[in-house]
Amino acid sequence: MNAKKIFADYSEELKVVDKKLLGIFESNVFLIPMVGQHIISGGGKRIRPLFLLLCADLCGYKGQNRSLFAAIIEAIHTASLLHDDVIDGADTRRGRPTAHSIWGNQVVVLTGDFLYSNALRLAVAQRNQKIMETLSEATTRMTEGEILQLNKIGDPDITEDEYFQIISAKTGVLISAACRIAAILSEQSEEKEMALLRFGMKTGIAFQLADDILDYVAEQRDLGKRLGKDLEEGKITMPLIYLLKVVSEHESDEIRKIIKCQRPEDKEQANNGLNRILELFSKYNAIEESLKIARSIIDEARSELDIFPDCKERDALMVMAEYAMQRER
Repeated sequence: MNAKKIFADYSEELKVVDKKLLGIFESNVFLIPMVGQHIISGGGKRIRPLFLLLCADLCGYKGQNRSLFAAIIEAIHTASLLHDDVIDGADTRRGRPTAHSIWGNQVVVLTGDFLYSNALRLAVAQRNQKIMETLSEATTRMTEGEILQLNKIGDPDITEDEYFQIISAKTGVLISAACRIAAILSEQSEEKEMALLRFGMKTGIAFQLADDILDYVAEQRDLGKRLGKDLEEGKITMPLIYLLKVVSEHESDEIRKIIKCQRPEDKEQANNGLNRILELFSKYNAIEESLKIARSIIDEARSELDIFPDCKERDALMVMAEYAMQRER
């Protein structure tokens, strides 16, 4: 079993999720469904819905609400991406123009707000208090994480704990919510519900950690963004945090200067700064050490599934936990 086969096995149900996701964009204000069609036609792996569906199968839940809540989870994720692209000033996503570059910041921010509120409205209609609490907590923490990340832009003194707070909120909480909701829908024990919550959180953290590492080692065709984009945007991620802990004082001063000059008009200066950072990564094995941290978190995530009996659904979740490490480097 591999991730490609798992995606293929769930492809039909993920199409149903996409239809329900498009339905969450339904509005008499014509711009909202236009933005929705643009976003959905751009594709995406639908990682978060897939985790919900896999956990639902692990727990034996086959009801229709699995695809509805999978769409709600993806709607919340999509709303966060709409806002992120505005905040970052991103011109493209997955090789296509971002929504705000077509319709403008005001329309897209308000569309993101509509998507958040409409997704939560549909969730409320299902009258499950525990699920609502899960989604409300996730959206609150996601917003807190974005604000913390903005506050730490260009800050070489960001701590490892602060970094993990950011990526937990940025990616961990929503995957965690997806896994937990599957357990709630199937009325699993508190013990199993919490195990899936922790599995989702740790898997999400590992996904974001691996993505941050790949930013320094993958070509644009692999990730849809250019090499070193996080550095250019002033986002201090694990490879840099590790590097700053082990370099000499002179090299630390050099790195700090590069970080503070990563939005220069002079593209040559920016490229030179990135190349110097890459040299130091190689000298101190910063990429390899960061990958070890990601690997340890994935191992912890996989161990959370020990409470469930051995079955193909559990195996599939373990494969998906590994998926973060399988992308091109």
